Amino acid sequence: MKNSFVELHARERAEALLDDNARELVGPLDNMISPHLEPQGIVPESDDGVVLMRGTINGKNALVISIEGKFQGGGIGEVSGAKIVAALEKALEDNKAGKTIYPVIVLDTGGVRLQEANYGLLSISEIHNAVIALKKYVPVIGLVPGRVGSFGGMSITASILSYLIATKKARIALNGPEVIEQEAGVREFDSSDKDLIWNTLGTKQRLATGLVDEVVDDTVDDIKKSVSDAIDAKKDAHRTEHVDFYLSLLDQLDPSKKLDIEGYRKLYPEVKAEKHVIADAVEGTEPGTKSRGRLWFEKLTGIKNAKSSVSTVLHAEKDGKEYVAIVPDADNKFPRVRDGEVGLEEGFAVASIVNKVVADDADKDVKRPVIMVVDVPSQAYGYQEELIGIHVALGSSAAAYAKARQAGHPVIAFIPGDAVSGGFLAHGLQSNRLIALDDTSITIQAMSKASAARITQRTIAELEEATKHVPAMAYDIDNYEKLGALYKLVKGIGSYEATDENVAKINSIIDEAIQSTVGKPTDLHFRYETPIAVESGRKATNAIRKAVFEQWNA
Repeated sequence: MKNSFVELHARERAEALLDDNARELVGPLDNMISPHLEPQGIVPESDDGVVLMRGTINGKNALVISIEGKFQGGGIGEVSGAKIVAALEKALEDNKAGKTIYPVIVLDTGGVRLQEANYGLLSISEIHNAVIALKKYVPVIGLVPGRVGSFGGMSITASILSYLIATKKARIALNGPEVIEQEAGVREFDSSDKDLIWNTLGTKQRLATGLVDEVVDDTVDDIKKSVSDAIDAKKDAHRTEHVDFYLSLLDQLDPSKKLDIEGYRKLYPEVKAEKHVIADAVEGTEPGTKSRGRLWFEKLTGIKNAKSSVSTVLHAEKDGKEYVAIVPDADNKFPRVRDGEVGLEEGFAVASIVNKVVADDADKDVKRPVIMVVDVPSQAYGYQEELIGIHVALGSSAAAYAKARQAGHPVIAFIPGDAVSGGFLAHGLQSNRLIALDDTSITIQAMSKASAARITQRTIAELEEATKHVPAMAYDIDNYEKLGALYKLVKGIGSYEATDENVAKINSIIDEAIQSTVGKPTDLHFRYETPIAVESGRKATNAIRKAVFEQWNA
């Protein structure tokens, strides 16, 4: 197609958006390649699939971040993620200093690069943090041209951006159809039904239900004009702030009846947002569905058989700290969250809880600590969830935690159970400090082995072999510690060993973690600065950050 934006590569897309003064940062000649691909027999790219360019858009200073969908499906790894985060942080620094610069992110990405899984999750959470901080000063514009679309953790990023522009060739979803089929079965989502996929995840449907703000023709001129107009008008959809609307929508759903595309199109405009307040958990007469997260929430708060108006979300204040947990419910009306997955209601309910904590403490000099009890096996894999926009639910939760931390609330994640995929991005990775139990039963990763093998076209045996060479690929907490992101790995306490003595020990560690945030920046830089991170775990991250910082004003 003549003048097609979709058909351009990442570097060409960045150049097309900017005026004739584009300058690339940390380009191919800097040879900042991923150190994690060659050990797996994968040929790396000299720019790791992310292009950073500074210049102007119709005379206004701009930063364009363009992801190359043809390299590893646009997946985010350590180096590519660090490039994005460093550039956004420099843009934030300039805007704080009164030097206005508008960020534009071109999303052509499958989300986490599974060959660097846990690095990808860390990086995407750090992108979310930077975007939330930047939006206080300028709109952060997102553009989804097509080809790959915006999937996985980067669909959560799309939901957090100020304004989202797409072409009709794009798709946006948290879980790809193949992953849903792998996890939930072909009856849930048939990955061979292309019409179903496009009608559900394509931008026509996304525009009609508020998940995309504008759909434009696939021409360079039309796309640049839309981006420029969004910058001029400082457009912001505030998508992750519509929590009461979505909770009101979910109140009207009957999960026993299949919600189809036309049914949702009819329901969406009829929903009237009503204020939702998720009350503190109270003591119940019957035990809830067993889980490590529930056990530790109940022990840390002293609430027996804790129950809530949202059965899968528990929160309560104890000793001046706000505890939040997502737990399973075997009888939940939404079947895809019965094992503790983070779904639509969970994401929006957590956002409601945390937003209220921030609002209540807005005028207080000392902000209440927020303690996440993390035991999330994944996000929910379901057709209904994707149709409504589970990525927005998880984005709402992540944004709420990020805003709380940036407002001065110590946000501490305690991990006695699993911490997987989008569930971990929504509930865990926006914390100042991560505390985990050293238990072999804990899984911490970006995707189940079966789905990761299918997406990367490997056998499970090949996947497990790769983890021997790349700790970020592994599923256990001991390998996760090698990345340097943990504040503390607690040895000698098992996931289900919540004795009085052990609870007292964990409370003491949580208090130490809270104290460690006092007087410190409210960003996520702690993860780059631990001894393990500096020595090895985030060595490539720190090298990239240094290069971007040096070239920013060169």
